[in-house]
Amino acid sequence: MIYRPRTDVLTLGDGFYDVVSAARFPQATLRHRNEGAARSVGLESLDDGTWEATFARFAPLERNLQEPLALRYHGHQFGVYNPRLGDGRGFLFGQLDDDAGRLLDLGTKGSGTTPWSRGGDGRLTLKGGVREVLATTMLEALLVPTSKSLSLFETGESLYRNDEPSPTRSSVLTRLSHSHVRFGTFQRLALEGDAVRMRRLFDYVVSRFYPEVQAAGDPVDTFLRAVAERHAKTAAAWMVAGFVHGVLNTDNMNITGESFDYGPWRFLPRYDIEFTAAYFDESGLYAYGRQPGTVLWNLTRLGEALRTLEPSLAIGRALAEFEVSFVRHTQTAMLRRLGLRSAGEPADDALIGEVFAFLDSSQVPFDRFFFDWFGGEASERRAMAGPLRSKYESPDFAALRRHLALFRPSAPSRLDEGYFTRAEPAHLHKDEVERVWSAIDATDDWKPFEEKLADIHELGRALAQ
Repeated sequence: MIYRPRTDVLTLGDGFYDVVSAARFPQATLRHRNEGAARSVGLESLDDGTWEATFARFAPLERNLQEPLALRYHGHQFGVYNPRLGDGRGFLFGQLDDDAGRLLDLGTKGSGTTPWSRGGDGRLTLKGGVREVLATTMLEALLVPTSKSLSLFETGESLYRNDEPSPTRSSVLTRLSHSHVRFGTFQRLALEGDAVRMRRLFDYVVSRFYPEVQAAGDPVDTFLRAVAERHAKTAAAWMVAGFVHGVLNTDNMNITGESFDYGPWRFLPRYDIEFTAAYFDESGLYAYGRQPGTVLWNLTRLGEALRTLEPSLAIGRALAEFEVSFVRHTQTAMLRRLGLRSAGEPADDALIGEVFAFLDSSQVPFDRFFFDWFGGEASERRAMAGPLRSKYESPDFAALRRHLALFRPSAPSRLDEGYFTRAEPAHLHKDEVERVWSAIDATDDWKPFEEKLADIHELGRALAQ
């Protein structure tokens, strides 16, 4: 892939960002370099020294942004509007095309203070960096639209946090995402009544990410529908992956539909619609089962902001298809995770209900079920030879077992490949993340981290279409 730099964000002009400087770190120890992501944007040829200069000291990339930009935005946080937001420990560092010609942003996390730090230190704990690398790698393997963790450096500072043992080690992360424009970016301009900049932002996003909207007779309505479609796909993918984002504020949802900004995320050990990822989410507002509804609520807030451009925008009508889209994408995600071909309606739709009903009633391990029954009926012998045989012989499974017989595997040969001949599936539950971190924290042993990434990549290869 050829490196193709972009500086499109500069066309937005004044009022969207603040020029900032990166922190100076006492050390730079490379802990993760995502070669696949680097290759997709033409950065794979960077030698170790240049990689460090670029992603630990943030020397500008050639023909790219010459100064980091902290982006401005607002957002609803746990349902309460907050106008005092913005990039507080990160910035936009560069832009480039990926191997499909799509615009990507290079964004940071833990790169120092900005005008929006609100008294924070602008840093990222090493544990937080490790967790984000693991989360994005696992989500990508599970075919969930997500940002990618490109680079992680340990930076040699001691940080103090209220929610983990301190002092703790520090890091700086660089991630790739198709856009760092958030719902809250539009909300800020709406609150300020800035229709001129709102139009400029709208045109920027549409021309780069939603070109089909440009020819629409009602572009604002069409845009909201298109954004909703992408987020319906992401929400469906979360549910089938058993993923709980944890903090689905409007400033944590970007306009292009990838999940990003990972904090207290978790993967379900077992099906539980009330499972929450954040210890501070006492009401369960962002629980696993509430994620689709939360996404729709956030889309409604985006629609309200877009009324700055189109006062008569019928938000309810524009978002009326969200639920239908969500169900359609859930069908697709379920079939892909189970390695099955579509059997048509109503069989595909019924499969969703029967799988989740069994997972709920049986409380079998979430990842184990999808591992055992990948390929459907073709995996029956393998599933029955595993540790959950008694669950699969129970009356609770009978209806789902009959239903699986309606489907054929999408790629039968994969059942004979390495991943599905293993004894255990790859997973990323809390205890596994803590095991990886404990080795790093206690003895600076990075082997479990590398082994876990290799384990996840094996899952990704098995599920890849």
